[in-house]
Amino acid sequence: MAKRRKVGNMLALAVLSAVYAKPMHPYEMASVLRERGKDRDMRIKWGSLYTVVRNLEKHGFLAVVESVRDGAHPERTIYRITDAGREELVDWVRELIAVPEREQPRFEAGLSVWGVIPPDEVTGLLQRRLALLEQEVADQRKTLAGCSPEVPRLFLVESEYDLAIREAEMNWTRSLLDELTTGSFPDLAMWRTWHETGWMPPEIEELAERGTVTD
Repeated sequence: MAKRRKVGNMLALAVLSAVYAKPMHPYEMASVLRERGKDRDMRIKWGSLYTVVRNLEKHGFLAVVESVRDGAHPERTIYRITDAGREELVDWVRELIAVPEREQPRFEAGLSVWGVIPPDEVTGLLQRRLALLEQEVADQRKTLAGCSPEVPRLFLVESEYDLAIREAEMNWTRSLLDELTTGSFPDLAMWRTWHETGWMPPEIEELAERGTVTD
């Protein structure tokens, strides 16, 4: 089970990873994180950066090094990671890698109630999704192939993982579409009849009222 952390926002994890190498002011932290593409790896709300930095300082994970003024720019506070911050970062990364945590993708939410849409329309929507997935996967493969000779794999594994997940989703969606288009999907006739006539078998209606068997 995931730990309850004093600053649990994923942006806090990103900030700690940025200042792990050297002290920075928040503007530099944001620049480094954008360059590293961290907003693709995790949900980041850039507007909360300064609040997250202050909370990390409040709980002893960051400490102020100095405040500097560079020409006409406003005064900037430079932060360094503390020993407690290093321990928190390492512990957090260990947990994220070792402990599976149930996530709730939007796609899964849609699939859980897809019966409200007629099967032929669902087929069209899935075809659109599959086309987008195929393009994304092709682009990601090209990007990874271009990075590999220059960038150590140590810094590419999260992109490899994302590509693997996308490929699995693409293949699963293609398989589901095949069932729908060939008519081999179980209960397809009942699903179509329900939308055409409004009639649903009592046993299916009972399942719908109490939720799926996996709830």
